[in-house]
Amino acid sequence: MTQLALFDLDNTLLPFDSDYEWGQFLVRKGVVDGIHYAKENERFYQDYKNGKLDIYAFLKFALKPLAEHSRTELEEWHKIFMIEVISNRLNKRASDLVKAHQDAGDLCCVVTATNSFVTRPIVESFGIEHLVATEPATVENNPNGNFTGEIKGLPNFREGKIQRVQDWLKTQNLELNLLARSYFYSDSINDLPLLEKVTNPIATNPDERLRQEAINRSWPILELFA
Repeated sequence: MTQLALFDLDNTLLPFDSDYEWGQFLVRKGVVDGIHYAKENERFYQDYKNGKLDIYAFLKFALKPLAEHSRTELEEWHKIFMIEVISNRLNKRASDLVKAHQDAGDLCCVVTATNSFVTRPIVESFGIEHLVATEPATVENNPNGNFTGEIKGLPNFREGKIQRVQDWLKTQNLELNLLARSYFYSDSINDLPLLEKVTNPIATNPDERLRQEAINRSWPILELFA
């Protein structure tokens, strides 16, 4: 019977936040108004860590640069981002964790609030096929077209992750509550709703609030970056 392994990405498989780092990369490239963008990027990141992020306000901010440049230009920048920021910071223990689930035959998927343009190449670098992420809308809903700056569907955040995972599982002819075993690895208190839905929640490099929840609920705590 199918077993499911879900992984958050930022600060879970990665020892940093890819959304935040992408914003900082754009600042360094001079693509955005450096001082203002960096300040707002930091503010939203702190709100996220504090569990009080306005996801719609953040996405309006984060997706705006995608709408201001062509898809070709963005993809060229992302290749540089992968080389300069991502590739040399991938963690072996995180990769080994993913591989252990793959070798066991588990269905593996990254479930992240960060948009799919930023995260898909990162997820592929872990050898994971499936990604459930916040989806940036494209012109006339063409997946290969330029971005509009809006989101497509429900943000993949907090309770939204439950719905988005359930919708994805339907495409695999599966249901979360019918799986013999389901794992979810996450660092963030923002992921508590989905952690409560799986059979095996694992607090991974947890923030302080999630660490306390894990202790209170006797959930395992995994430190990949210690």
